[in-house]
Amino acid sequence: MSGFTFCCGDMGPAMEAKGTVTNEILEMIEDDPRVCYVNADGTSFGGRVQQMQEKYPDRVLDSGIQEMNMVTMAAGLAKQGYLPYVQTFGPFLCVRAFDQIHNDVAYNDYPVRLIGTHAGVSSGYGPTHNTIIEFAVMNSLPNMTMIAPCDAEQCKKVLRKTLDYPKPVYIRIPRGEEPLVYTKDYDYDYEIGKAIVIQEGTDLNIIATGIGVYNAVQAARQLEEKGYSVGVIDMHTIKPIDKDAIINAAKKSGRIITVEDHNILGGLGSIVADVLMEAGVFAKLKKIGIPDTFVEFGYPEEIYPYYGMDAAGITKTALEFLK
Repeated sequence: MSGFTFCCGDMGPAMEAKGTVTNEILEMIEDDPRVCYVNADGTSFGGRVQQMQEKYPDRVLDSGIQEMNMVTMAAGLAKQGYLPYVQTFGPFLCVRAFDQIHNDVAYNDYPVRLIGTHAGVSSGYGPTHNTIIEFAVMNSLPNMTMIAPCDAEQCKKVLRKTLDYPKPVYIRIPRGEEPLVYTKDYDYDYEIGKAIVIQEGTDLNIIATGIGVYNAVQAARQLEEKGYSVGVIDMHTIKPIDKDAIINAAKKSGRIITVEDHNILGGLGSIVADVLMEAGVFAKLKKIGIPDTFVEFGYPEEIYPYYGMDAAGITKTALEFLK
C-alpha cells in the first residue's frame, strides 16, 4: 500500500482532509482554551501534534491503541467543561468504541466531537477497515449529530461551527487526496443541518453526501450535456437531516437519486425515503452506494466504479432512471 493516493481520474484541485482536520483542530487549541485533541496512536515523532503536545500536555493527548479508552477520556474532559475533538480510524471508532460512544458520550449528551477517518471504502484495506455503517448507527443514536463533509475546505467550516454546538457530533472524513467541491476562493454559508443546494434541476435531483457530492456534480454536468436539467444537493448533515431540502427537490423533479459511500440500507437513501413517506410526497427514488455486502478488496478508484458510485456510474444509472 506504499505510495497510496486517492485518485478518481481528472479531479482537479484536491486537498487531504485528514491532515487538514488535524491542523485545524490544533489551530483551534491555540485560539480556544476549551478545545482538546485526543487521538489513538496518531502522534508522529517530531511532527506538529507532538510539538503541540509538549506545549499543551493537558489538552493534546494520545491514548495509544486504545480507542475505547480514548472515547471515555474525551467524555471525562467534556464533563470537566472542555471541548474534546477525538480522531482515529473510522472502523475503530464507530464499531470498536461504540459502547463508550453510546454510554459515555451520547447518553450523557456530552459535547464530544468524534472524527472517524478513512470513511467508507477510502482506506483501500478491505472489509475490516471499511466503515459503511456510521450513518445508520449514528442516526439511530439519541442526542447524536452525524456529519459527512464533502471536502477538506468544508471540514474546516464544520469544525469551526462545532465550537458552539451543544450536542455530541460524529464527523466522517475520507483518507486521501479528495477532490475539492468548493475551492478556497468560493465562499458559502455553512450551517449544521442545512443542506447546500449546489444547483437546481427539474428532471432529476441528486442528493449526495461526502465524496459522493463531487461525483454527483460531475455526473450532473454529463447529464446536462445530454439535455437534462439536474440538481445537486450537498447533504452534509445526515442527522438532523434537512427535510425541507429533500421535499422541495422531490416536488421540483419527481425523481431523486441518492449517492453515498455507505451501505444503502439505513444510510442517506433510506433516510430520504423516510422523509418523503412521512411527508406524503411522491417521488421515484434510486439509491447509489454500497449494496448490503462486505466490500471487495481494492483502492477507492477501483471500488467506486465497481459499484457505480463514480461519475460515470451515476450518469449511467441516471440515464436509465430517466427513461
